[in-house]
Amino acid sequence: MNRAAFLRLLAGGIAGAALAQLPRPARAAGAFDFWFTRLKYESGDWDVDQRMPSNLITALIDYTNLRVDPKEHVLALSDPKIFAAPFCYLAGHKLVEFNPAERRNFERYVRNGGFVLVDDCNHDIDGMFARSFEAQMRSIFGDAALRKLPGNHPLYRSFFKFDGPPATALELNGWGDDLVHEYLKGIDIDGRLGVLYSNKDYGCEWDYDWRNKRFLAEDNTKFAVNIVMYALNN
Repeated sequence: MNRAAFLRLLAGGIAGAALAQLPRPARAAGAFDFWFTRLKYESGDWDVDQRMPSNLITALIDYTNLRVDPKEHVLALSDPKIFAAPFCYLAGHKLVEFNPAERRNFERYVRNGGFVLVDDCNHDIDGMFARSFEAQMRSIFGDAALRKLPGNHPLYRSFFKFDGPPATALELNGWGDDLVHEYLKGIDIDGRLGVLYSNKDYGCEWDYDWRNKRFLAEDNTKFAVNIVMYALNN
């Protein structure tokens, strides 16, 4: 069963009043195949990369046949409505320290088939976001849960073909560790990638005025399409 099928079953199992509280796309009887959900958490700064979702959504519309909700949806990580979301995004620069409800929902969502793209906007290894988020993952899923993705991971072939994670223009700009990170990390649950973790700052890479896209030699949001297609189909 792929992720989308699981989420349909999960949403279908929620009765009456609870179903009415789900985001509109989940109530719309299949009106959309994809909607972008940003996770809001109490610690740190979750509301970053504000133009990124619209560029990711536009790329999906341009390159795929998915029925895509054109709006970004923001949900508190502690809100049970997240369980209807096919894809979630969590990012920031500062401390990540989940409260009990956030921790419970994050674990339940990931263990039961959800997908979270987590992006470190500091694009470094030892910054506050990286250290605190990785500590949270060790606490929830175990010390060895967060692992490097190999270069032949299906994520890199889920739509466009990549040899590994594309580098960003932000990695060598003097802010962060001044390194190109040659890998992404992830957490597998029963052979399915539930958390995709990036130190490469893709959120900022894709956070630009859409009118500037014509100046890019290569559309850098193509990798975003791969991430979403993998999330929906695995």
